[in-house]
Amino acid sequence: MHAFDVLGDPVRRRILELLAQGEHSSGAAVEVIHREFGISQAAVSQHLKVLRDNGFATVRVDGARRIYAVETKPLKDIDAWLDRFRQLWEPKLDALATEIARGKRKRK
Repeated sequence: MHAFDVLGDPVRRRILELLAQGEHSSGAAVEVIHREFGISQAAVSQHLKVLRDNGFATVRVDGARRIYAVETKPLKDIDAWLDRFRQLWEPKLDALATEIARGKRKRK
């Protein structure tokens, strides 16, 4: 599965956001995702499997629990792909920052 296909799903993006805050047990992830998206434990487990199988998450066993963590390599690959497009928006963002700074100076 292509990285953008993996990240194209809002549930998987939200799970990655959770994992970016630190390791989460599958139960903790299920609790949050069920509350926010209303999907079942089985559906969340399937999303965790997709993330794991595509290299976006790692899992380790801790007794009866599975602990998930974000894996950064695929995210670095996406960042490298996006890098070729940054030249299209960075000058515009820089210009916007300049205009905002000018407006703040005028208000003083």
